[in-house]
Amino acid sequence: MDPLTIGMLVILAVLIFFMFRNGQKRKKDQEALLSKVVPGADVMTTFGLFGTILEMDDDTNKVLLETSPGTVLTVHRQAIAKVVEDEPVVAADDADVTVIDDTQVEPAPGLPTEFDASTDVADSRDKRADQ
Repeated sequence: MDPLTIGMLVILAVLIFFMFRNGQKRKKDQEALLSKVVPGADVMTTFGLFGTILEMDDDTNKVLLETSPGTVLTVHRQAIAKVVEDEPVVAADDADVTVIDDTQVEPAPGLPTEFDASTDVADSRDKRADQ
């Protein structure tokens, strides 16, 4: 065999190795996720919805997800993307805050400086049109 053929076979073997390795890693991650998906777990769905699992039906692959008190959604089991772990909140020190500029900005001429709920929007448009 010539060196080019041997090189091509080596590259093919490396690609096949990584393909199987990635498949096994994905399978392990999926099994770890499924072991954490139990009623009472806080989860995030694939479409970004956060909620708590109330009930799971393995036969129909349906999950009852409570997004807010009294709001229960039914989603497919595969829509659960990850289990949300509570992470400790770290408070920022006030000493680390840097004030860049404290200059006051003047409003544009002709515009009100404060919001007045008693004025009508149409009246303010008419006033600006007249100016």
